Amino acid sequence: MQLFQSSVELPVPIEDAFAYHERLGALQRLIPPWENVKVESSDGSIKPGARVTLKTHLAGIPLRWVAEHRAYEPPTKFEDVALSGPFAAWHHQHLFRSIAPKATILTDHINYQVPLGRTGEVVGGGYVRRQLEAMFAYRHRVTRDDLTTLARYPLAPRKIAVTGSSGLVGRELMAFLSLLGHQPIPARRVVTDSKTTFTLEDPNRWEDCDVVVHLAGKSIADKRWSTQVKAELCNSRIGPTNALCQSLAASARPPKVLICASAIGIYGNRGNEPLDESSTTGNDFLAKLGKDWEAACQPAIDAGIRVVNLRLGIILTPRGGALSKMLLPARLGLGGPMGSGAQWLSWVSMDDVLGAIYHAMATDSVHGPMNIVAPNPVTNLSFAKTLGAVLSRPAFVPAPAAVLRLAMGEMADALLLSSARVQPAALMSSGYEFRFPKLDDALRHLLGFAQETSIIRTST
Repeated sequence: MQLFQSSVELPVPIEDAFAYHERLGALQRLIPPWENVKVESSDGSIKPGARVTLKTHLAGIPLRWVAEHRAYEPPTKFEDVALSGPFAAWHHQHLFRSIAPKATILTDHINYQVPLGRTGEVVGGGYVRRQLEAMFAYRHRVTRDDLTTLARYPLAPRKIAVTGSSGLVGRELMAFLSLLGHQPIPARRVVTDSKTTFTLEDPNRWEDCDVVVHLAGKSIADKRWSTQVKAELCNSRIGPTNALCQSLAASARPPKVLICASAIGIYGNRGNEPLDESSTTGNDFLAKLGKDWEAACQPAIDAGIRVVNLRLGIILTPRGGALSKMLLPARLGLGGPMGSGAQWLSWVSMDDVLGAIYHAMATDSVHGPMNIVAPNPVTNLSFAKTLGAVLSRPAFVPAPAAVLRLAMGEMADALLLSSARVQPAALMSSGYEFRFPKLDDALRHLLGFAQETSIIRTST
């Protein structure tokens, strides 16, 4: 048997640290995004006898990892053991120790055995230990940052309706809100007579919700743009948003806050011009779509609901979106600038998207447009070089603008060759503290190359 042990200091009382791990969404939230792992089934509990089944792949072969929880001693300990999976043996103790009224040490203590005994340890033991180091560096950073958010914004539990809850951001947001002690409620899209509305499952009603987060909308980059596709992009956002806002405005007790997705495409192609929420908007398709999308929130504003329009930048996560499409060519050494590479790319980590939404929810002074981007945008060329450096791969193979336009048409200019040097002025002036203000730190965290100096870690 081998021992792996890793510890982190958390800025909350021991009861809060334990409760975070006991809530629904903890498992999904703490799976590293670079791992090809999905929760196939779960009892939703960490009490003795509860089981979870994870679906993964090993060398391309489908594999299921079944774990069962054993010891359960809140708020100091819970355990799980593997019944089947990639390890010959696995016994994981989650240990919590209070070191101050608002400080807790979490230690993950794991006894494990790789398959094939001594031969397996010689061949693959080093790889396994490196994977465990990366996994728990990620888990502990997320746990610490989430609980720092909990301590910074001491909100009473709230009911939060979420449209687009199965989308890229929505899935992560549902788990995040649950872990911080709230009740996220998925809103269901209903289409009748070519009109889209949103409803909540009984017994929930709009009147019961404190906050609505509206993320629904057809993906911008799924298909090459045609007249029909552009109409679908507009129809999935403008009409449904207006209908939702009319429903909220007509409620007997409207929610206090509506947080509605938008995008930095509203600024258009602006070259090197620094942009913030006070900047004028653009004139191309995405800019007009963004303006109409935000204007569709007017019924909610008129009803006295505090509305925040999230102007989202390029969201970084290996689970989808732009970064997931860049990873394969980058790992093959084929990454490089798109077009001239001089265009500005305003990016943001997925964790800061979640943090910014929570900040908007908790900060009464925030309303209107809010740029959800990191404070350090980079050029496309710089992004390619940084990603290559993180992956230890060259990044010099360019994608000429003419080739991109031939392959993608108008979408290439709008999404890949357009330049927007955007600053998060509203976020920063209202006191938000970024988890990942710098690109290399964000990529290392998301791809499993983080080097955390503040986390206590030992492995033998």
